[in-house]
Amino acid sequence: MNTVQNFIIDSDVFIRAKNSYYAFSICPGFWESIIHLFQLGRVYSLDRVRQELLAGRDDDDLVLWVHNHVPNDFFLMTWDQDVVDVYTEIMLWVQRNPQYQDNARAKFATSADGWLVAYARVYGLSVVTQEQPRPESRNDIKLPDVCNQFGVLFQDTFSMLKVLGVSYGYAKGN
Repeated sequence: MNTVQNFIIDSDVFIRAKNSYYAFSICPGFWESIIHLFQLGRVYSLDRVRQELLAGRDDDDLVLWVHNHVPNDFFLMTWDQDVVDVYTEIMLWVQRNPQYQDNARAKFATSADGWLVAYARVYGLSVVTQEQPRPESRNDIKLPDVCNQFGVLFQDTFSMLKVLGVSYGYAKGN
């Protein structure tokens, strides 16, 4: 049986790409491929991630990209009752977990991470993040650790691109 793997992308993927290896001026193909893959129904993000991305300066390349190039329906809405129910389950686990310090719980509660895991779990998506698991962490709740706790697949940007068959070519300049 062939199953198609679809993805939901965390804000850190966009932020790290913009700030380093896929900067808009270096690899515009990355940003174009995200839109193309969305149009094919393979990649999405969430309304909560959109909020995080738009927290930057108005002249920031990433903010401009979201405003000018990303279709509104790329950012899926989190108000679905099934998603809210799973999110509630995740937040209860976080709040009741004695491993985590209060500041880690508070930070997690204001991030999109719990919503990503909830949405991915309800709709069978893989979470894409550049974070690495740190199950021993007390002062930071890592997205991959929450994914593991709730049986949600996760991978990094490069693994997603490989699964989707994306490659970027070199274009000769002057």
